Amino acid sequence: MLKKTLSLVLLCSLLLHGAKAQTLNAGAAKRLLTPDPLLPVSGGIGTPKPSLEKKGDLFVRAMVLQKGETKVAFVSIDNLGWPAQLGDQSRALVKGIAPENILIAATHTHSAPDAYGFPNAKGETFADLNYLNWCVKQVAEAIQEALANLQLATLKIGMGEAKGKIAYNYYAPDLYDPRCGVIQAVAAAGDRKGQPIVTLVNYAVHPEVIGSGRGILSPDLCGPLYDRIEKQVGGMALFMNGAQGGMVTADVRLENGKEANTWEECIRIGELLADEALRIVATAPPIVNPELTCMAQRFEFPIESDIMKFIIQKSSLNYSLPKPDTIQTQVNLVTVGPAQILTIPGEALPNIGYYLKRKMPTDFPFLFGLTNDAFGYMLTKVDFTSFKRYSYVSETSLGEMTGELFIEQALRLIQESPKPVSVKKDK
Repeated sequence: MLKKTLSLVLLCSLLLHGAKAQTLNAGAAKRLLTPDPLLPVSGGIGTPKPSLEKKGDLFVRAMVLQKGETKVAFVSIDNLGWPAQLGDQSRALVKGIAPENILIAATHTHSAPDAYGFPNAKGETFADLNYLNWCVKQVAEAIQEALANLQLATLKIGMGEAKGKIAYNYYAPDLYDPRCGVIQAVAAAGDRKGQPIVTLVNYAVHPEVIGSGRGILSPDLCGPLYDRIEKQVGGMALFMNGAQGGMVTADVRLENGKEANTWEECIRIGELLADEALRIVATAPPIVNPELTCMAQRFEFPIESDIMKFIIQKSSLNYSLPKPDTIQTQVNLVTVGPAQILTIPGEALPNIGYYLKRKMPTDFPFLFGLTNDAFGYMLTKVDFTSFKRYSYVSETSLGEMTGELFIEQALRLIQESPKPVSVKKDK
């Protein structure tokens, strides 16, 4: 009898452990990144512009998903970009998640402090290293708290066209991706059962309504997007950019030919995108116990651009190159339920984004741009310096073959990765 009882207890324990290991858990947390006092803001290479006021606050926002032994962190930082030199420092501080499973992205607001150590024409840099070191710790703390906040969850995954005056391509108005992808983790137990834990919005747009030259520090349109989602459904919101290069920007055009570069326009666009994201995910069916996998590979690119060589050589972040005029960066491919997520270490042009989404074996293809690194624009070789419009994006890319090399390596990663469990179109 004792043996039977012990065997029954052991069996129940194993079953319970197995059930727990096969459930999906989600957690979220954020930390303030607004400098006090305010720091100059950077829209790219050159001397940052003084900021005299702020409109909204800068944050790091972290979402962690866990299934069995697999844990993946999705991190969004309100900044122009976030180099691996900073991201790797945060990864080293996080306990409980494999460093390669921590995806760190920038929203690409043009109204935040310099995180690159951009040099001016004289090679002088003005990044506040004390501020950046503080941010590194804030990022790690947000990830660690999100991990500690894990709770049983279901997912809702939606994708559809975001309607309304949100984005356009400055170079060719209709050449942009209007699709908005949404991943929403919903509490499956406890007092908040049925309430969103976190809502992730993936959309391609430059948050540069305000820009870097107006003396304003701001998360730009992302701030009102966060506020709207959190007020409407609760939980935490975060924004992950997409393939918004060349030059997919916020649609602030006015009928008189001028632009509405105001905080009020940030509110209009941010709230509209938030409403569209919530509409898209509202009818998505709950996904119970979805599969979760995360692959990470190192991609290598030659540095051909003189401008990019100058930035990397003169930056106060002290870039370490594996070999002369060559960079390596981490690229992730995450499969969660019916969706796949591919990271892009820069600003891919929309045609690259469309092509890669078409090659991903899912109706829910997500592209996370400016993630793990942000090494300028990514063009295909046929676009590189082909048109006068493309002069700037060509000069500020790593080189002519960057887009081609990324596509080649990304397709190989997609082929090697686990396929989504099911493919369902969001109605």
